[in-house]
Parts: sequence; structure tokens; C-alpha cells
Amino acid sequence: MSQLFIKGLSAVFFPFYQKFHLDLQDFQKAQNKVKNKVIQKLNKTAYGSKLKLKNLEDWGNIPIVDYDSLKPWIAQQRQQPNSAIITPEKIHFWECTSGSTGSKKWIPYTTSLLASFSNMFCIWAYDLISNGPAFSSGKTYLCISPEIGTTGQGIDDSKYLNPLLKWLLGKFLLRIKGHFSTVEDFRWSLACALLQAPDLETFSLWSPSFLTTQLDFIQTNNRQLQSCLVNKISSRRLSLLGESEINWSELWSELKLISCWDCNYAADSAEILKQYFPKVFLQGKGLLATEAPMTIPLIPVKGFVPLLNQVVFEFLTSEGEICNLRELEVGKTYELVISQLGGLSRYRIGDRIQVSHWHLNTPCLNFVGRGEQISDLVGEKLNIEFVRECLNNFLKWGFCCLVPVSGNPPHYCLLLEQAQEEEEEIIRKLETALQENFHYRKARQFGQLDRVKVIINPQVSQWLRGNKRLGDGKYPILVTKPLNLT
Repeated sequence: MSQLFIKGLSAVFFPFYQKFHLDLQDFQKAQNKVKNKVIQKLNKTAYGSKLKLKNLEDWGNIPIVDYDSLKPWIAQQRQQPNSAIITPEKIHFWECTSGSTGSKKWIPYTTSLLASFSNMFCIWAYDLISNGPAFSSGKTYLCISPEIGTTGQGIDDSKYLNPLLKWLLGKFLLRIKGHFSTVEDFRWSLACALLQAPDLETFSLWSPSFLTTQLDFIQTNNRQLQSCLVNKISSRRLSLLGESEINWSELWSELKLISCWDCNYAADSAEILKQYFPKVFLQGKGLLATEAPMTIPLIPVKGFVPLLNQVVFEFLTSEGEICNLRELEVGKTYELVISQLGGLSRYRIGDRIQVSHWHLNTPCLNFVGRGEQISDLVGEKLNIEFVRECLNNFLKWGFCCLVPVSGNPPHYCLLLEQAQEEEEEIIRKLETALQENFHYRKARQFGQLDRVKVIINPQVSQWLRGNKRLGDGKYPILVTKPLNLT
């Protein structure tokens, strides 16, 4: 029955894939259609009313902005939800992510933006069904960041899909719901649910370290889980669970796909998953953010294609020039500027990309990192302005630099030439400050980041200047490329 249902879903998804395939052959036409939609929506808003936009020739009148530039408009929109301040559409909900100073960024989710996410999912799902592993059950764990304590910050990725699509996929999703008093409670509930799903075929998550730390939890608590799951899982799987080194690929023998980040800082954790599940197709995520879906991995393409029928793509060069998809050069790095259908126009999202190759007439885009002043090991997105606030007291002591450190799990290390407090007190204060960042706090709660460390040494700045990986020795208070401090 599941296989027939999967084939039926493939037929539902096909029109989205077919249209997208045609758009890839004439991306300029597709981009102009989205531009026209953006202009029409802007003209109905308070933000866009003074821009005097009539047609595509007026596109350059839209200012290129970051979140801080839009913050007053967004605040007004939140205060007047039924007014057309930055969007004329109904706002179904607001999604939160980290701001440039560590404060919250609020992104409005409208019908059009939700449709863009659903469109992306349909294209991706059709490609997987047609060109990927042979799915049988379709059973999928779609990553959910739960509500811990009273934070009220649970995130369910399925909320980005329209109601019909969510309903169609509902029978395939493995879910655990509810509030959890501690991360350990959530880990335990998730472990029990996963272990009782022998037909699980897909893990869809963001950072691969979310799964590696969950597997570590299962290994550490395997005896207790064994006792709890007697008569709930097969005797063979119960035996596998009790091993001192669990054979993960045997425990979930039907697993066919892991969808997660697999490049840059996530590469090490992704490689661990490949070793745990050597026969499973591990597919890197496309470029997605709270603000918009941007690129999709397509199996025949062997790359990531831009979602050009939902988002307008523009690119800033290191010289500050703006260019479009047609003007991109292979191997050159650009900062991404997007215009989506939910109210963000010509928005500097902070991601940098390179063109890997061209498919049909469209460039494929590889994510190469966040902006120059952002460190992002597992999705925490620490910005230099936020870090400066966290280090404010320590900066009075002299040289002070926060660096990301590779490892399993990775962590941050504060480098000081001198200190006026004990190391443990510095760590306590810095951890408290860093955890004001929602994503950093979540990463710490789930064990994806270890707690911050401190090195106090009069020679530390000289050591940094001698580290070839750090270039010419002109350091901000935040280093954004991970170091090996061993």
C-alpha cells in the first residue's frame, strides 16, 4: 500500500518538477515573473509605496537591505498584523531566528512564502522518488526541535508545508510531540520512537551532529533502552541494541536516505554518519534559511540549483557590484541577495556562494559559508556584534579573541593574554552570555556544541600571528574559521 501511495505522491509532485525543469532552461524569464510578483506586492505596502515601482526597469529603485534596516518596518508590522506594512498578505505566523546582534529576527510567513517552501519540497521529493533509492515504506523522521522546559521554542519542519501537503505526508512521518522538561527526556522519547520504527527509511535533519549525538545517547543508554523495549521491538533488534558498539546500519536495515548539511563545518559529522551507515545515500541539504528556500539538490544534476521560480537571486561581488544569475563566473565567491514573496526584498541574507557548474542554462550554487563576520559550526550563527557584547567585560583586560574549534563535539575557545578572574568564573559568565543566542543555546542543550573553554597565556596573540591558517594577523574579536588548538 505504501509503495502505491508513494507512486501516487510522485504523480502529484510531477507538475511542480516539470515546470521547474522548463524554468531552468530560461531562468531570465522565470526570474522576471518573480520580480513582477515582488513589485506588485511591494506597491500595496507602506514600505514600497514611496519607491515608485512601475515595471521591471524600476527594480533598481528597491534598496539593498539587511535585517537591521528592516527592523522598524517589521516591528510596525508585528504591532499592526492586519495592515500592509511590509506585506499585503495575511501572516499565518512569525518565525524566529538569530539577529545580527544576537537578538531575535522575526520573519513573517505568508501564504506565498509557505507556497514557496511547499514548491521546493515537491520538486525535491519527486526527484528523490524518481532518481533516488527505491523507497518502500516511506517512513521518515523529519527533524523536530522540541519545546524544552517552558521556552516555547519548538520547531517542526512540517509547519513550512501547506495543509494539504502536510496531510498527504502525515502517514509517513514519525513524530514525537509535546513539551519536555529536559533535553534528556526528549532524547529518551526520540530514542524509543526511532527504535520502534524498523521500517524507517529517511532521516531528514539539518546539522548531522543532531543525529550523531542522538546515536551517542542511544549507545550510552542502550541497556536501559533494552529493558524498556522488551516485547516492543524484535528480539534480533533488541540484541543489536545491547551491543557495546551498536551496528547502526543493522539496527535500521531499511534506512535509505539521510538528508542533512554535509559541507564546511558539518563535513566531519556527516562523515561519521557515512561510516555508521555506509550503504545509505547521504544527500547534502540545499541552501535553506528561515527567510526563504534558495537551492535544491537534484540527483541527475549532481549539484544545487536555485529555486528561481520562487525567489529572485542577486549577487554582490567583493567589489560591491551587483550581478544576476547570467553574470556569475565559476569559482568566484559572491554574497547572496534575495527577494522572496513574503515581504523581504533585495535582502542581504549573509550567505556566500560559488558556482560549481551550469545545468541547462542555469548556474548551480554551492554554499561556501556565512558572511565574513559570522561563525557557524552547527547552526548557531554567532555574529561579531553579538560576540562583542558577550566579551564586553573581558575586552577591558587587553587582547581578547573568541575562536571556533573543530572537534566532536566542536566548541568555542576564548583566548586571553591576561585575566582578572578565575578561569571557571570566566567560562560561567561567557556561557551565560552566549546562550542569549537561541541557536547557540539549543546547540549546547543537545550536545552539538561543548561548553566554551578559555586559554590564558601572555603569548597567545603571538601564537595566532604565527598560525598560517589565520592569514596576516589582523584579528577581530571573533575568528570565523575553525582552528585546531591541540
